[in-house]
Formats: sequence, structure tokens, C-alpha cells
Amino acid sequence: MSHFSNFSESLPANFESSILNNGKMKNTNPVNWFDIHVANLEKAKAFYETVFNVQLEDFPLQWGKQSAFPSDRYGMNISGALVEKADFSENSNNTVVYFESQDCLKEESRVVAAGGEVLQSKMSIGEFGFVSRIKDVDGNVIGLHSLQ
Repeated sequence: MSHFSNFSESLPANFESSILNNGKMKNTNPVNWFDIHVANLEKAKAFYETVFNVQLEDFPLQWGKQSAFPSDRYGMNISGALVEKADFSENSNNTVVYFESQDCLKEESRVVAAGGEVLQSKMSIGEFGFVSRIKDVDGNVIGLHSLQ
């Protein structure tokens, strides 16, 4: 049984109040989910599982063809899913989702073999660490962030 099947039951009782303060978003990391649209879910899963060395979990088919990244519902970071779209068309990406990494070079070294492209190799962003930008098998631009 998928740990996503009881999503609403597994949220903490104070979930809404932990995010909202008198109807306004608290001053915390505001992003809590992402969808990456893809043309072929299986091909995209293979890319992301290879690059990040993780196992994605398929959602129930009644939600559409989707596979979720690993997550800890009570953790500080966000998670999201690959979502297959029948009318998908590659386009320039105006939104870049950054994935946390121990060292950007580790994932960056697996991108080309997984069918993607390195757009911006690891570069310093000063006291905030390092970033890389890559393109997945469907042309989505994503980022990698690490402190080393």
C-alpha cells in the first residue's frame, strides 16, 4: 500500500496553522510541492532515478500517470512528482526547481549518461554554496544546489 494513499490522514493536526498565521503565509520556505511535466513517464523516471540515485513511487492511476520523489512529510524540504501530459510539448522553462545535493558534481556527472544535458556546470553562489543547471530528457530545466 502506498504511503500516499492516506495523505490527508497523515498530516499533522496543526498543519494549516503551522503554515498560516492569521490567514497569511508564515515567513518560512513557501514552496511545498512541484510538478515536472514530461512526455513519457517511464523514460523520465529512468532519468531522475539514475541522476539522483533514488526510487520514485507511482501514484494511483486514477490521479493520472505520476511518480513521486521520495519525501518525509514532516521534514523541512519539499517533494514533488513527474506528471505525464498527453499534450506535452518541450518549451523554454521559466521556472527552475532546485534539488538539494551533497555535491552538485555527483548528480551532474550522471546527467549525460541518463539522456540529459548539463547547461551550467557547478558554480559558486558565494556563502550560499553551489549550483548547477541541467536539462532532463523532456527539456525541463532543473537546478542542483549543494553547500560543497
